[in-house]
Amino acid sequence: MEFRTERLILRPPVEDDEQAVSAIFGGSRISRLQHDIDHWRKHGFGRWVLDRNGRIVGFGGLTYRPGFTGLNLSYHLHPDVWGQGLASEFAVSAVVIGFRDLAAKKVIGLVRPTNLASRRVLEKAGLRLECDFPYGGKPGLLYVRFRL
Repeated sequence: MEFRTERLILRPPVEDDEQAVSAIFGGSRISRLQHDIDHWRKHGFGRWVLDRNGRIVGFGGLTYRPGFTGLNLSYHLHPDVWGQGLASEFAVSAVVIGFRDLAAKKVIGLVRPTNLASRRVLEKAGLRLECDFPYGGKPGLLYVRFRL
C-alpha cells in the first residue's frame, strides 16, 4: 500500500532497506526492520519507508502496539531533514490514511514530555494530550485522536 504526500512517497519496507534503517536509527537495526516487515505481512499495513526524491529520509506509520487500543502513530526522520516540516506532513497524512483507508477508530501517539518538537507534530496531526503514560520505564505522554 503506497501513498504520496506533497513531498514524500510512503511505501512498505523491504529487506534491502537495511542500510537506510541503520543510517536513520544508528547501528544495526535489522531486527527492527524485520519486525516492521512482519507487521505488514500480518496486518496489511504498518510503518512505511519515507522517500523524498529517491532518498530514504525516514520511517513511520501506523501499527498495533500491545496494550493499547487504536493505531500507534510513530515516525523517525534522518537528522539532516529535521526542521523542514516533513514530520508534520507525514503525520497529518498518516492520520488521514488511518481513518480513511484503515478504518481506524482511534490513533494514538506516545512521546517523551521533553520532546517538544514531536509533541507539536502530534498536535498538528490533530492528536490531543490525554494523560501521562510512562513507557519503557521512563515518563511519557499519551496523545489521542478519535475518528469523527
